[in-house]
Amino acid sequence: MSNHEFKIGVSNKDGQLGFISARGGLRKGAGRRNIGVTKKVSLTLTEEIWDKVEKQCQEQELSRSEVIRNIINSYYS
Repeated sequence: MSNHEFKIGVSNKDGQLGFISARGGLRKGAGRRNIGVTKKVSLTLTEEIWDKVEKQCQEQELSRSEVIRNIINSYYS
């Protein structure tokens, strides 16, 4: 095990508590870039279609969300 020190600090965003590493920490602009609005949906498809989606996920090494997002973006482009 490594000997890293952690502190608990308040983020600049929404006053949320977070862990701060001695090697960095919470800072403006850090983290994953926003690509849009997240909305939770439930999607009913046939088993055959789900199998095709899962196969595409494995072949392209993408998450299910990425594959479905690509399909929707392609449809609306």
